Amino acid sequence: MNWHPNSPELRGHDALEKSIDQLVESYGDNKDINNLESAALPNKRAVTEAFSHLKPAIYLGFYSTRSLNRTNLRQTIAEHLYPAYEILVQQIHRVLRYEKDNRPGSEAPPPAAAEDIVLKLFNALPALREKLNGDVVAAYQDDPAAQSVEEVVFSYPALDAITAYRVAHILHQEKVPMIPRIITEFAHSEAGIDIHPGAEIGERLFIDHGTGVVIGETSVIGNNVKIYQGVTLGALSLPRGDAKKPGTAKQRHPTIEDDVTIYSGATILGGDTTIGRGSVIGGNVWLVHSVPPNSKIIYEPSTGANADVQKTPQPRSN
Repeated sequence: MNWHPNSPELRGHDALEKSIDQLVESYGDNKDINNLESAALPNKRAVTEAFSHLKPAIYLGFYSTRSLNRTNLRQTIAEHLYPAYEILVQQIHRVLRYEKDNRPGSEAPPPAAAEDIVLKLFNALPALREKLNGDVVAAYQDDPAAQSVEEVVFSYPALDAITAYRVAHILHQEKVPMIPRIITEFAHSEAGIDIHPGAEIGERLFIDHGTGVVIGETSVIGNNVKIYQGVTLGALSLPRGDAKKPGTAKQRHPTIEDDVTIYSGATILGGDTTIGRGSVIGGNVWLVHSVPPNSKIIYEPSTGANADVQKTPQPRSN
């Protein structure tokens, strides 16, 4: 139905106009969410569109709508990277300028800063594909339900979350504000897996099922780590001001060493907490202290406490 504010088909338009006036007036209050300089901020939809071009470029054989060969491969990749480049340069330029104008002490970005950052990201894509290949193979090898590598790429939401993280992590390393979080939170909304782009994650990560997994900003994860659904790698609660006080540890989230398996529902908290290499953390375990290598920690329902059972698990194959 076509209508305007005085259309007879629209009932209660006077009340609607009043509601609009009230909402406009609310922008006169001193609210943190007002920000009327929207043209200066990055555009969330544009950022996710750029990522939606990068993802097919990384897994082109799984996304192309035409047959691929060495003759048309370069052109097909270019069809994704050119629009991704243009979008990201614009959005990163916006966010760098916004930081400079709105954050005290922020320096003006060099004229070509946004282009330099995007080119660094694109130059890192071959190595990123190598890492993601390891993530795919880890999922296939560690999940008996996976019928093929192709099934993992097509249907495992954890791979979507890991892909978004690995792209966003490169931008985070370049100190790009906001945009890395937009990318990982887009994946979070799609996959139900929350990986902060600041986390340091090694090779061959496998998140099985994955719904409800949280990996915090300063988490450090080694190689060949397997995480089940509902696992939290979190920080002990601190007021925002306390977390930035001099002398406060920079790492707020745990370290997970190589070849660790963490079963569903486990919660591991704190920057001083290290899970030693080759350990197995059982379901529903709550940990705020370190455990040595090759530990097996299980939850005892009868006592409501963790039980530390020493064991030497077989290391996972690469």
